[in-house]
Amino acid sequence: MTALRPLLTAAAAATLLSALWFVPSAKAAPAPDAPRHATTATATEDRLADTGSVDTTPYVVGGTAFLGLGAGFVAYSVRRESVTD
Repeated sequence: MTALRPLLTAAAAATLLSALWFVPSAKAAPAPDAPRHATTATATEDRLADTGSVDTTPYVVGGTAFLGLGAGFVAYSVRRESVTD
């Protein structure tokens, strides 16, 4: 079974990456038919932040958390493998 484990891991990674390929990307742009400089209340709702720039704080925090979680899994796996040897 240990010889089959890397193959299963590679297959799972390939499946995940191919599934993510079809996820549409989010664009922070107004609809093409919307006026560019409208001053109505509905046009101001399309802004992402008061400064007009994207607030990346949730993405940085989430990415850091997932990176830490992944590093923890790798450390656990390496420690578990060295104990069983």
